[in-house]
Amino acid sequence: MHAIPQRCARRPLAGGLVVPWVSLIHGGHAAFGSLDADRARSAFLRRLCQICGQQLNERCYLVVRPADAARGHSPEPALHPECLPYTAAHCPMLNGTATHYRRTSVLAIHPAGRPCTDPACPCPARTPNDGHTARSGHPADRYKAWMIHTSSYQIVCAPDRPDAPIGISVDVPVLCRRLLRTATLTPHQQHLMDQFNALWNES
Repeated sequence: MHAIPQRCARRPLAGGLVVPWVSLIHGGHAAFGSLDADRARSAFLRRLCQICGQQLNERCYLVVRPADAARGHSPEPALHPECLPYTAAHCPMLNGTATHYRRTSVLAIHPAGRPCTDPACPCPARTPNDGHTARSGHPADRYKAWMIHTSSYQIVCAPDRPDAPIGISVDVPVLCRRLLRTATLTPHQQHLMDQFNALWNES
């Protein structure tokens, strides 16, 4: 089990886990897996680590799925090399504990796992972006961590909004790639894999 990084020593904890700097705080509780839009924007623009909130140094990691590589950008703020191992060990999506993306139409979730129904709360108006909606309930993708030099750090903005960062470019020199988790197989893919393994064992 990875110890809390020194950079995160002053970060608040929830359930014994570090609350990432970019996490959405709802009703006083951290909604792990949901980004605070303002903090995420600030992290992109100010080159801050999404976990500890401190300035990135000479090198940083980007979390990248195959779809992100195809689009040319990682949709999440970068991480310090020191913060990545802790995150990879404790995030259910990165450590393989979560086999499917969460099914929800609301980003902010109460600790009990129920969508917020308070009419006075602004969170019900928060809906996932297109990427989140497309992934909802689907098997988890393969995730890798790509290390880049911060001199190659390039923000990607929405085509119609040059002031709205949507990610960090991955079309830059990559220093190394680290596999965080493999993709979850669909039932059909698992069936084919089982058949292949059976034939391999018989040969």
